[in-house]
Amino acid sequence: MKHTYKISLIAMLAALAISGRFALQFLPNIQPVTSLVILTGFFFGSIPAALLGIITIFISNLFLGMGIWTLSQLIAFTLIGLISGIVGKYIIKHEFFVLIIMSILAAFCYGLFFAISNYLITGFFWGYYIAGLIFDCYHAFGNVLFMLVSYKPFSLLAKHYKIYYSSL
Repeated sequence: MKHTYKISLIAMLAALAISGRFALQFLPNIQPVTSLVILTGFFFGSIPAALLGIITIFISNLFLGMGIWTLSQLIAFTLIGLISGIVGKYIIKHEFFVLIIMSILAAFCYGLFFAISNYLITGFFWGYYIAGLIFDCYHAFGNVLFMLVSYKPFSLLAKHYKIYYSSL
């Protein structure tokens, strides 16, 4: 029962992230995926967050466009999920502020990761990185916005999960 709940939880969160990505595709770099991956890692662990990131990017890119950037997105969201899961194990106090800071840092690290992967492919780093800083700011703004909206429901969901499903 416990594994079935976790699988269905990841599927539900993936559906939410994919539909949010579709609904907001007209806004540059404002999407709920990063915030959902961070929250999932923080409250439910590294592996569910990494799976959420992989499933979300793979399925949404099937419809939005698969390309050379897909591998970079998969690796970036996997790393964000793993790091947020590690941070979630050790942070007990001021978790909301830690999640806000993680949301901002994840946006800029995501952009840096893409600049590095672009450098490995094309040999150009600084031009790509500097041109992408405004999009990283949009990404950070969107992450903070989604974190403000999603934090309370996620914390209640995690509390329910820990109380009910840890006893099974």
